Amino acid sequence: MSRILGIILVCLIIMPAVCYGEDFREARLDRGISNSEAYSYLLIEKSRENKPEAIRLLKEALEDSPDLPAVYFELAKASFSFSSFGIFEFIDYSVQGASAYLRNFWSSFTLAGSLLFSLVISFVAATGITIALRFFTDIRLFVHDLRETKSSLLMLVMLIILSLISPFLLLAGMLILLGNYMKKLDRGVVYLFLIFLVFSPLLFRATSLFVQTLSSPAMKAVVEVNESKGNTYALTTLKNRDDYASLFSYALALKRERYYNEAIAIYQKLLLRKSDPAVYVDLGNCYVGLGNMDEAMTSYLKAAEIRPLASAYYNLSQISREMLDYAKGNDYFNQALKIDRDAVSSYRLRHSRSPNRIVVDETLSFAGLWNLAMTNTSKTSTFGMTVLPPMFISAIAFMLIILYAFLNKLLPVRAYRCERCSAILCQRCEKRLNWGQMCPACYASIVKLDELEVKERVARLLSIYEHQKKRRDVMRLFSFLLPGSSHIYAGKVFSGFLSLFPFLFFLFLPVTNTICAGAGLFFAHRFFTWAAIFIVAVIYIISNILTRQRITKGWL
Repeated sequence: MSRILGIILVCLIIMPAVCYGEDFREARLDRGISNSEAYSYLLIEKSRENKPEAIRLLKEALEDSPDLPAVYFELAKASFSFSSFGIFEFIDYSVQGASAYLRNFWSSFTLAGSLLFSLVISFVAATGITIALRFFTDIRLFVHDLRETKSSLLMLVMLIILSLISPFLLLAGMLILLGNYMKKLDRGVVYLFLIFLVFSPLLFRATSLFVQTLSSPAMKAVVEVNESKGNTYALTTLKNRDDYASLFSYALALKRERYYNEAIAIYQKLLLRKSDPAVYVDLGNCYVGLGNMDEAMTSYLKAAEIRPLASAYYNLSQISREMLDYAKGNDYFNQALKIDRDAVSSYRLRHSRSPNRIVVDETLSFAGLWNLAMTNTSKTSTFGMTVLPPMFISAIAFMLIILYAFLNKLLPVRAYRCERCSAILCQRCEKRLNWGQMCPACYASIVKLDELEVKERVARLLSIYEHQKKRRDVMRLFSFLLPGSSHIYAGKVFSGFLSLFPFLFFLFLPVTNTICAGAGLFFAHRFFTWAAIFIVAVIYIISNILTRQRITKGWL
């Protein structure tokens, strides 16, 4: 007898632990919560620690959060093998993970924000590095021109004034100053940055939108309810708000927590603003919770009159069957299938006798959440980047484009460097300028052999060789530091910028992923983080190989 009692006691202790996961999932579904991302992230962590059980744990996580991209990418990694089946599984789960971004607002929103921030930061950083690499070389040319003509002093004054307005305009002024000594194609870098400043008000607005949305409690609550992740936060956060999206989401949270009368009052308030079929569907669901099937049928029929929704016809089929009218129930069910077969399939997966599962809710769509976020910016922030409104930056940049175009025509005579020894030359201080942009000494030692004695010519050639060797050594060093920097240092600014900018973009992407996504969603972007790191490595290796080949052949 004591042995039997002992077995019963052990069973009572073990059974709750065995059944907890299933009971937890069912309890959440009964409250209208079909996405449990926190629990799924926990299962992802467990799958990494327990490799033999990884696929089982990840598939369990997929049941709890079918719209979480991170689970699909982890399944892709865990399923990969060099067999045809393993490769197929990897591709299939990767495609599903990418498509999950179209159903998960925060994952798609934070990824878009990460891409935007990385794009802006890398572009500005590439511009700053370009200026730094050319500054100590080209500033001497400007000083030479300043000695020859005092009108160049106006550019220096303009640079000081622009630096007081915004660091972006300081970069623009320095680019214009250095751009006067660039080749025609390389001046495209100057125009690119000035065009970037022309559109800077849009960039400031976009970055403000992401920052404010990510820190908005109301937006978090709205997304949590409409993506079926939870109701509690919405009940406390959206209670006193009066905008349409907040009221709709608050009423939905009330309904799912079975505060039907309070939810009905809000839905009726919303219907006074506009006849929304989604509101009629959810209103009918409240009546189902109260057991008033006739009112529920009336609400669903009104929703179907405004716009045929799969949810309205599915709910009509469910209620008709509850009222033992199976013929009508089958007709309504077939109509729902015609409208959206996939949606009906997902409804059936969650079906149960619970009021939150026997009928289905209408929520704000993925596109609706994005539209809400895009129109939710209260004030555009410049993040301390300018003392003037963004539109002034745009206007000044537009005027600088015109000014720079005129400067290229009005100042055809500029100082330049000898191709061989880097001596500074200009048409004002030289009596004659030689072919190939060479100084008289280099020209005489290389072309006019009769103008110098043998010893003097040999000494000159050796000094040119030493100078070129040091220059190549510096370029090799830069090629190891940053792709494209060797080209910029050598004077091929535009081609160097086109190598440097994408490298910095992918280099910053893992950092912006972490910042924008936060602690949990970092896993959702891990696939893109590792992809960015791989691309960074590829760009770095290819750039180094090509650059060293060009240095060896004398192209740089």
